[in-house]
Amino acid sequence: MTVTRRRNMQALYQGYARQQLAQGASAKGLEQAFAATLEISPSTWSQIKSARPIGDKLARQIEQHAGQAAGWLDEEREEGPAADPAEDRFLALARNAWRQSNAKQKRELTRLLKAWPSPPP
Repeated sequence: MTVTRRRNMQALYQGYARQQLAQGASAKGLEQAFAATLEISPSTWSQIKSARPIGDKLARQIEQHAGQAAGWLDEEREEGPAADPAEDRFLALARNAWRQSNAKQKRELTRLLKAWPSPPP
């Protein structure tokens, strides 16, 4: 359930970011604004993205503030196809790089991606 809730939280964030950017909002500060919308701290949102489990009470709070039905975070969803052919090419390139890398190189790839600014929706 932890992985499902985290995936669904990421989907909530992506939808939120997409909507905000479409309305002309700046990408800077989107994560903090998202956390504020859900009435959680930016630190809590950061922890959820990495490893923090989302308990039942927090899940219901998030669903309520996100305008979702109770239990929405717990529902398995199919991951949709890549957004476009360029994304498919990037994912294939990244997968190839990962598979051809040794442990040290994999750590460096992971470090680089984690250091990258928040991904656009």
